[in-house]
Amino acid sequence: MRVDVFTILPAYFEGPLRTSLLGRARERGLIDVRVHDPRAHATDAHRSVDDTPFGGGPGMVMRPEPLFAAVEAVAPPRPLLLLSAAGRPFDQPTAERLAQRDGFSLLCGRYEGVDQRVADHLCDDEISVGDYVLAGGEAGALVIVEAVARLVAGVMGNTESSVDESFGTGLLEYPQYTRPADFRGWPVPEALRSGDHTRIARWRRAQALRRTLQRRPDLLGPRALTAEERRLLDEFPEGHPDQ
Repeated sequence: MRVDVFTILPAYFEGPLRTSLLGRARERGLIDVRVHDPRAHATDAHRSVDDTPFGGGPGMVMRPEPLFAAVEAVAPPRPLLLLSAAGRPFDQPTAERLAQRDGFSLLCGRYEGVDQRVADHLCDDEISVGDYVLAGGEAGALVIVEAVARLVAGVMGNTESSVDESFGTGLLEYPQYTRPADFRGWPVPEALRSGDHTRIARWRRAQALRRTLQRRPDLLGPRALTAEERRLLDEFPEGHPDQ
């Protein structure tokens, strides 16, 4: 998979792209991330990429000329997504759709934003990583690259890891435990120590459902709990059975 990122702060990506999951994926040739600086296509001595907004107002706006030139110079893979607080929410289904492609590209806004003609005539869509405002699109771009890269075949050592987790089944992930079985009087739930794989699966499903109901009921939408889901919650009441 090839991912092109357009940013006036290319150094922002140097460390994250060299380390951990992304670094290993790049070394193995599974992910090809290319970072481009629109300042290289500015035409004035100061390499300016921004100007004051028409109509007045605070801050500066990124100009269309260097952004169009930077994208047209490399013909990056599409879709080209503009990181914007006004964009569509980025979520796991979006990451999964992007992971099915051979590549995509990201354009990082800065200052007060980019000239609207960039969004209208250069980019294919706008995307947001949350309902908050950042100084620029770089942090969001890293979120998207990592969320998508881990779904690419071969990137993660255990292929089940990218499926059996939060949002993979429409629910938050169930709680995880490891050794020791008892830590400071807090035991691992008995179901996980039972060796009964059917019971373990039912416990995990119940905890994922309960956690989603408590923390993110919006993920369930308006639907009512099924009879089986109610049975699961009754079978594994909140709290550990051995407490």
